[in-house]
Amino acid sequence: MAGGLFALLDDVALIARQAAASTDDVASMAAKTSAKAAGVVIDDTAVTPQYVSGVTPARELPMIWKITKGSLRNKLLIILPVALLLNAFAPWALTPILMVGGAYLSFEGAERIAGKFFPSEEQPAENSAQDEDALVSSAIRTDLILSAEIMIISLDEVKDQSVWIEAAVLVAVGILMTLGVYGVVGLLVKIDDIGRGMIERGHAPRLGRALVKGMPAVLDVIGVVGTVAMLWVGGHLVLRGLDEVLGWHWPHHVIERGQDAIGGGALGWLVETGVSLVAGLIVGFLVYGAVQLVRKGR
Repeated sequence: MAGGLFALLDDVALIARQAAASTDDVASMAAKTSAKAAGVVIDDTAVTPQYVSGVTPARELPMIWKITKGSLRNKLLIILPVALLLNAFAPWALTPILMVGGAYLSFEGAERIAGKFFPSEEQPAENSAQDEDALVSSAIRTDLILSAEIMIISLDEVKDQSVWIEAAVLVAVGILMTLGVYGVVGLLVKIDDIGRGMIERGHAPRLGRALVKGMPAVLDVIGVVGTVAMLWVGGHLVLRGLDEVLGWHWPHHVIERGQDAIGGGALGWLVETGVSLVAGLIVGFLVYGAVQLVRKGR
C-alpha cells in the first residue's frame, strides 16, 4: 500500500516537473518570437493613435479598450485557429493571405495620403456614436492584418513544435503584444491630460505645460509614422508574396544588392524598408485608383 502511494507521488512529481519545464519552454519561446515580431509591433503602436485623433478626450480610453478587445478577438479567435489549421494542412496558403492583407494596408496608407491632398468636404461637427463605431471597426480591420503578420512570424519560429506548444506560444504572444501595444497607445493619447492635471495640481507645472504643448506635435509625427508603417509593412508583405508565390525574385534581388552595397546592418535595413515603402506606395495607389473607379461607377 505504502509502495503504491510513493509510486503515485513520484508520478505526480514527474508530471509536475514536466509541466513546469513545458511552461518554461513556452515562456522562453514566446519571448523569442515576440522579439522577432517587434518591428510589426512598433508599426501597430504607431498606426493606432490615428483612429482616436480628434476624439473627445472622455471617449479616448473607451475607444482604445474597444480596439484592444477587438485585437484580442482577432488574434485568439480568428488568426490563431486559422493559422494553426493552415500550417497543418495548407502551409502554402499563409503567404498569399498575407499578400492580400499587405495590399489592403497599402491601400489604407495611400487613402490617407490622398485624403491630405483632397480632403473630404463633409466634416462632422462632433463625433457621434456611429462615427466612433466606424473608427473602431476601421482600427480593428487594420489590426487584423498587422496581428496576422505578428502571429505568423511567431508561428514560423515554433512550426516544428507540437500543435499544443504552437497554440500556447501564440496565445502568450497574442496577449502580451496586445496589452503592450494598446497600453502604450492609451498612455500616448492621455499624456496631454496628465499634463493638464499636473498644471491644475501645481505638481511640476512647467513639465505639465510642456506635455500639453508638445503632445499635438508628437501625435502628428506618430500619425505620419503610422501611415509610413502601413505602406512599409504592406509593401513588405506584397514583395514577399511576389518572391515566394509568383516567383518574381527581382525585387528581392534589388534589396539584396542594395544591402550588400551599403554593407548591411542598420543601413541595410533602411534599404529594405525604402524598397518596401516604394512598393507599398505603388500597390496602394493602384488599389486606391481601382476603388475610386468602382465608387464612381456606382
